[in-house]
Amino acid sequence: MALSHQSMPLGIVVRKTPGVTRWAAWSWRVVAVLPGAADRSWVELRREGDAVEYHAATVPLDLYASDTEAYLTGLSARVPSIGVVLRHDTADALPQVVLATASPYETQDFEDIGDDLVELVPMPEGLIAWISAYVAEHHEHEDFIKRKRDKTRVDLTEDGKGDARIRQAADVYRAPLPAHSRRVQ
Repeated sequence: MALSHQSMPLGIVVRKTPGVTRWAAWSWRVVAVLPGAADRSWVELRREGDAVEYHAATVPLDLYASDTEAYLTGLSARVPSIGVVLRHDTADALPQVVLATASPYETQDFEDIGDDLVELVPMPEGLIAWISAYVAEHHEHEDFIKRKRDKTRVDLTEDGKGDARIRQAADVYRAPLPAHSRRVQ
């Protein structure tokens, strides 16, 4: 029986360049991933003037059998990418690599939160092959089943408008009647 979870260490390469505004001294950008990388933290790889590339961290790239649909979506993109999440605790500190994922759905969740820097990095061919093999082994297609609506008419009575203790011909703010006193129409 095949494992429903696989993991690979993934090195994250971050490029630091001078900021373009007075509010940010430096600009950080994820530029590459290194499949199978050794455990490193902020090792300088290359320097070109003020621009420096670092092997910032090595994080696990986890694949789960329950997420194969998401991986298929990511693999079918024009440029299959790994989502990498960077977090800045303070302006002066180095950014922290929080996550690397092959799921575009998980990447979108972090983009929606908006607190972190989320970068899409193109997958190397070997990583595409590894994820594709995992998906081929574990994906189970589920047919879409459209939900059927019941025929109950919920718009025939106006509950929830006003206070039932106040007798008026037209009280727009009457409270809903208790469930045992409602009449079925």
